[in-house]
Amino acid sequence: MPDSLRRFKADIFQALAHPTRIAIIELLEDGELSAGDLMEKLGMEQANISQHLAVLRSKQLVVNRKAGNQVFYSVRDPIINKVLALMRRYFQKHLKEALGLLDEMDDSTIPTGR
Repeated sequence: MPDSLRRFKADIFQALAHPTRIAIIELLEDGELSAGDLMEKLGMEQANISQHLAVLRSKQLVVNRKAGNQVFYSVRDPIINKVLALMRRYFQKHLKEALGLLDEMDDSTIPTGR
């Protein structure tokens, strides 16, 4: 695999390396939202949201359009939502495995009463 492709992937994951940016992508999954809508849904201030949107725009994960004095954001390519859905499945699978191991450990440490 070419190193440039690895750098591209790393840049995308770096852009997604903050929970707020992931939340923004997830909120935009159903369609575009205004910056004000994102602020309201995330309960964050405009400056903070703007910084996160700037990172997502710089990696071309979201696009924006202006309508009057409002700016609307949308996901550039819905495949990024599929990537996040796969990560969710990965997390759930490994969480279930870890919980299963904990259950086994608990069962093996319970005294038998002898």
